[in-house]
Amino acid sequence: MIRLGVNIDHIATIRNARGELFPSVIEAALIAESNGADLITVHLREDRRHIKDNDVILLRQTLKTELNLEIAAIPEMLDFALEVRPDYVCIVPEKREEITTEGGLNVTANFDYIANMVSKLQDNGIRASLFVDPDTTQITAAADTNVYAIEIHTGKYAQSKDMYHTNEEYYKIKDMCELADSLDLVVNAGHGLTYHNVKPIARLPQMHELNIGFAIIAQSVFWGLPKAVATMKQSMLEERR
Repeated sequence: MIRLGVNIDHIATIRNARGELFPSVIEAALIAESNGADLITVHLREDRRHIKDNDVILLRQTLKTELNLEIAAIPEMLDFALEVRPDYVCIVPEKREEITTEGGLNVTANFDYIANMVSKLQDNGIRASLFVDPDTTQITAAADTNVYAIEIHTGKYAQSKDMYHTNEEYYKIKDMCELADSLDLVVNAGHGLTYHNVKPIARLPQMHELNIGFAIIAQSVFWGLPKAVATMKQSMLEERR
């Protein structure tokens, strides 16, 4: 069965816009869990633009499912992850000026550091994943770190403006799922996925988990969060029947 990770970063974005204590990321996480989320994903950025340290600590203490923490490959974030001990850590690239994550890690250029970070996380019982583009070189390098999983960046697929490029990106993802599976990597994916484009990705037989945030939180403005989460999960499960 394919899993849905609900990213609640933008609940915190709304809260921080007015410097309020609401809406609560904890309440959002519990609603998501109750309506089909298999895990909760948050990205603790260096600039703390949405999720804060205490949010992660409280989520770790409160969740009934599992916590997936996205972090940059820097010592500060590694130390925090080892202290909080989420169920999963996804190592992602991060630039201060970006609006959202723009692409995958360059594992080959930073292999020794990333492999060491993966080792420290997994030696402490935290399952690590690497956020990578659908690229043979990067996925092969990821496997060489002995990481538990990869998360394939679906941004180019999601942002394609015509069917030709959508199909081109889809088949890249499909091929890389097969490669990753052959290398004994658990295969996850995320970024830019919506109610309109999620089904082909969910249909891929190697796909273990999709992490989706903005589309669900945005749609919750109109539907409410329970329906927004449940509908996304239903759309994914329909492709596995």
